[in-house]
Amino acid sequence: MSLADPERIPVIIGVGQVNDRPDDPDRGLDSLGLMIAALNVAAQDAGVSLTEIDSLAIVDQISFHSLGKLPEPLAAAIGATPAINYQSAAPHGDTPVRLLNEAANRIGAGEVKLAAIVGAEALRTAAGRAAKAATGEDKSYNAIRKVATRREPNYAQKHGLAAPVDVYPLYENATRAAWGQSLTEAQAESAEIWSRFSEIAAANDGAWIRKRATPDDILRVDERNRPIAFPYSKLMVANSSVNQGAGFLVASLAEARRRGIAEDRLIYVGMGAAAKEPASILHRDRYDGSVSMETSINRTLELNGMSVGDFDYVELYSCFPCVPKMARRTLGWPVDKPATVFGGLTFGGGPIANYMSHAIVSMVEKLRKEGRYGFLFANGGFATDNHCIVLGSEPIAAASFPQDFDYQAEAEAKRGPVPDLVEDYAGPATIESYTVFYGRDGGPKAGVVVARTPEGRRTLAHVDVGDAAMLAFLTDGKVEPVGTAGHIVALDEGFGWRAA
Repeated sequence: MSLADPERIPVIIGVGQVNDRPDDPDRGLDSLGLMIAALNVAAQDAGVSLTEIDSLAIVDQISFHSLGKLPEPLAAAIGATPAINYQSAAPHGDTPVRLLNEAANRIGAGEVKLAAIVGAEALRTAAGRAAKAATGEDKSYNAIRKVATRREPNYAQKHGLAAPVDVYPLYENATRAAWGQSLTEAQAESAEIWSRFSEIAAANDGAWIRKRATPDDILRVDERNRPIAFPYSKLMVANSSVNQGAGFLVASLAEARRRGIAEDRLIYVGMGAAAKEPASILHRDRYDGSVSMETSINRTLELNGMSVGDFDYVELYSCFPCVPKMARRTLGWPVDKPATVFGGLTFGGGPIANYMSHAIVSMVEKLRKEGRYGFLFANGGFATDNHCIVLGSEPIAAASFPQDFDYQAEAEAKRGPVPDLVEDYAGPATIESYTVFYGRDGGPKAGVVVARTPEGRRTLAHVDVGDAAMLAFLTDGKVEPVGTAGHIVALDEGFGWRAA
């Protein structure tokens, strides 16, 4: 079919997002309740009935595992009987964009006319309920870390690399060194980007934290902005303690017109591209960049026949600063322009895998008011999954569906050699990247060095945070630790890093 065939052109016709802030967690909505609420808002926005959808796609959630699989309960709750009804296999941050791309493909193939995509997390409510029922240490409920360490810890997890907040600092420290930035310069860039996120969130009714933060606020480390994992503090990391839901409706252009939806309410879906890093963080070629991210971004530009100058708005996924910092360099987006339309995962809110649903909602709302095109970059896992797509307030000439958005083979062809991993190495080595982990009291509790042996193999070593000189060397910014030489020594438990 020609792109000119309105039966095969996907457009977003309705969007909705909700926040739930109960005084008592027992009265809060669970993830399913938030999904229902968000879809109802989207249906009202579009002026359609949810009973008419023929496709329903759900972003997997972690807040309420007791709910089980949600496709049938959600369809029943909204009175729908969609022929296509499924939930993503896992809760990864790229999922909403992938589900949008899949819906666009089905519309382009003539398989569906009206599709719904939705997701939600109620970690704040789940944590509140767990805390009310728990005693002692159980009160420090952390669903993300609990999911990450559900099995016997592997080699990386034994060194503290268990949850995303543990791993992304490896990219932050490695990219800083590769870009020739000092610690002060790198932190200032993060603070600049995050401060602009807070400004966007402050003006967005759907954002969780609507309070502006200056760059100095982001950089100031104190009891309200405690260190988490070097060099990140609380105001630099995703805020998952939220109750948020977001969803959107996608239709064919012809179906939207048959329903009488005004043309200025329609947002056109452009083509997307996806690629992944290896699942194991220790089996990647590098930490100072990501060929899968670069491939996803560059291919999306090429597919839509666009360059960075065509975009009025962007959403660059922002679980941790290294991600939008890498993405903006690939895209060519300047540091002094907001890299979000929702508010970022710190201020807009970080509902695990569903953040990009909120970004899509906000991008639609922006483009309905002004501007022509918006670029969406999603990232998930441990800097693993990447998926980009374009939206527009006017038709995207190059877009044609269905399309194959999988560019994994291209990313693999660009990937550098992956170093062999050795788990029992002692001897001379060089720091590839590193981080220091902090407790809730703000004090250092552990650290890890990712190192290369003289033969180029990769290994891990513990950091003795009781060694004041070592701690200062890694964190005070006077010298760049990445690339410096040292020794790995055998300990009673594992292996430790020692400066040369």
